Amino acid sequence: MTVTEIILLNIAGFLAGFINTLAGGGSMITLAMLIMVGLPAPVANGTNRVAIFLQTLAATGSFRQQKVLDTRKALALGIPSVLGSIIGAKIAVDINERVFERAIGVILILMLFIILAKPKRWLKGHTEITASKVTVWQVILFFLIGIYGGFIHVGVGYFLLAGIVLGAGYDLVRANAIKVMVVLLYVPFTLLVFMLSDQVNYLYGFIMAIGNVLGAVLASRMAVKRGSVFVQWVMVVVILLTSADLFGLLDIKYLVSLIL
Repeated sequence: MTVTEIILLNIAGFLAGFINTLAGGGSMITLAMLIMVGLPAPVANGTNRVAIFLQTLAATGSFRQQKVLDTRKALALGIPSVLGSIIGAKIAVDINERVFERAIGVILILMLFIILAKPKRWLKGHTEITASKVTVWQVILFFLIGIYGGFIHVGVGYFLLAGIVLGAGYDLVRANAIKVMVVLLYVPFTLLVFMLSDQVNYLYGFIMAIGNVLGAVLASRMAVKRGSVFVQWVMVVVILLTSADLFGLLDIKYLVSLIL
């Protein structure tokens, strides 16, 4: 490994840690970078989980220190996500990747419309919902999100935020805190699946994780300091970029190679 590769992995990790903590989709950057430095796609997918685990560990600790994390609700929503993620990580079926990506793109555009059409639903919590117990449909929803997260992880933050804000009644700041803890709960299990399949490069994963952790800590503090409006607009920008990439209007992997 060269000094240049170490620097590139850390920069990519920092950007991904920041974006993942505030919204989602940061793994598009890290996966592109891991592939660019020579890892096969399956190994890059597994290696990325090392950085994600340490990133979410740092972000969860930061949110908890700032007293915005509802640990009990995160655990309740995290359990079905863990079960789903194990299934997702073990999926070995043939799937048309472009159709799959376009489907995600459509969902993100719909989510963007909801954010812009009814912004107040994302900015203010609903205590009557947050105080209630986890419902059956919430368990099913987070189980399905877990399957997706275990399968590829890219963009799972969007779906978790939608479920936590619109389904569980939290504002964006507190929803982000729960989101990172849910990911923290399921990532070790998916990482183990990739480890057992010998699809993890530990050296690359730990080096990139340094950047992920720094980006996650900075983002968690900015989220609490600047509030839900700031997080909302970060989500809008990131969703637009992610959707453009999925529809072929923008090539994020190519842009990353040019910039970094």
